[in-house]
Amino acid sequence: MDIRVSVFDDNFALRDSLYFLISGTPGFEVAGIYPDCSQVLRQLSENPADVVLMDIDMPGVNGIDATALIKNRFPNIDVLILTAYDDSDKVFSALQAGATGYLLKKTPPGKILDAIIEVKEGGAPMNSGIARKVLEFFGGKKRVENEYDLSAREKQVLESLVDGDSYKMIAGHLFISIGTVCTHISSIYRKLQVNSKSEAVAKAIKERLVGDGLR
Repeated sequence: MDIRVSVFDDNFALRDSLYFLISGTPGFEVAGIYPDCSQVLRQLSENPADVVLMDIDMPGVNGIDATALIKNRFPNIDVLILTAYDDSDKVFSALQAGATGYLLKKTPPGKILDAIIEVKEGGAPMNSGIARKVLEFFGGKKRVENEYDLSAREKQVLESLVDGDSYKMIAGHLFISIGTVCTHISSIYRKLQVNSKSEAVAKAIKERLVGDGLR
């Protein structure tokens, strides 16, 4: 079965090149070509993909935030970052958001196709320079366990916020009062060190704090 690939990139010339590369290669199929991520969840729902090639710097929703959204809604879709940026912050933000691989746009076309196959087979392709940054990070820094000491009920409330539920809906689902919901949310904000629902949801998605981590 062909590997279905979607591309999100605001560079018309690159989108065009990737379209012809993917559609013209046996074993691959273009699922969609998009200039931004403003409708990313709807587009992937209507035109499912196995692998997404994702740029980072795009108008509106950037590629890192879009990756987190995709992995939250469609955990089986592999996201392969394809960008001009090689700085460590973007690399680790993308990986933390759920990206499976990270390539630079200077990667030869044949290597991009190889990376798509590799990621579909369970690999995590990266350019050598990117892989070296990752190795240096894990070799030179001690990992800090990301724990916020959320209670089981707080995790349920946070998961409902990620799902877009209102306070009233959360209260109904969990059989608690709206006042209790507000108390839990205040505690969640304090523990996550955020000040708004959008910040809490973004942090929960990026750091996979709810459900099985990949819902």
